[in-house]
Amino acid sequence: MENVKPSTDQVDQLDPIWDAIRRDVAVQVEREPILASFLHATILNHATLESALSFHLANKLDSPVAQALLIREVIDEALTADPSIGAAARADLAAIEQRDSACHSLYEPFLFFKGYHALQAWRVAHWLWQQQRRSLSLFIQHRISVVFGVDIHPAAELGQGILLDHATGIVIGETAVVEDNVSIMQSVTLGGTGKESGDRHPKVRCGVLIGAGSKILGNIEIGACSQIASGSVVLKPVPEKSLVAGVPAKVIGTASCDQPAISMNQTAISQVDQLR
Repeated sequence: MENVKPSTDQVDQLDPIWDAIRRDVAVQVEREPILASFLHATILNHATLESALSFHLANKLDSPVAQALLIREVIDEALTADPSIGAAARADLAAIEQRDSACHSLYEPFLFFKGYHALQAWRVAHWLWQQQRRSLSLFIQHRISVVFGVDIHPAAELGQGILLDHATGIVIGETAVVEDNVSIMQSVTLGGTGKESGDRHPKVRCGVLIGAGSKILGNIEIGACSQIASGSVVLKPVPEKSLVAGVPAKVIGTASCDQPAISMNQTAISQVDQLR
């Protein structure tokens, strides 16, 4: 039987995000010949997003202790064993394209945004943690912290469609939960309040927008579709669809829209900051 290549429409139905990345990168090869080798190695030489992701992350996490080839084997193992990692990687890309005004094409976060890289590497570390491979999981966490400036404990629970914007200085503790469609700005901490053990970190529900520099401490719930003003220190539970600000943070109104994490409307947050 003759082999028939799928049409462009069929490819789009199979994996529209990966197809869009490849199309845009092919254009960039023509525009920036100096990057041609890099773009072929990271994108165009790979048939799937998973293959490209494992190659790209492994090279970033490379170290004298565990070189890129070995790290890539681990990443490939995780992606093969748990297809939800690849699905989440695509949802995270779509979230960045939708919410980040600095993103003009899907290939940009895939190649260049360290918040995306840190999150996808964390997904591998989380899978390892679930497999009781804790030493290797903690090693990956350490490399993420060193390379990307982001520290997410591999035991934490994170959903998909998550945006770590700029990402530098983000810390997420061991028992933290971050549900789907949450946007977190730089220098945010989801931490504990001391040396207590057990369940001790925040639970951030769907659709929450957390402003830059905010600290959310303790086993408290941040209700769905709430907004945390930049620089706030949150020590008490936050009702859903609330706007909180201050040190310590207080509820000062309702969220600026139904889906703050998606709208990324930080005008209200900035105005609140000016009033403090």
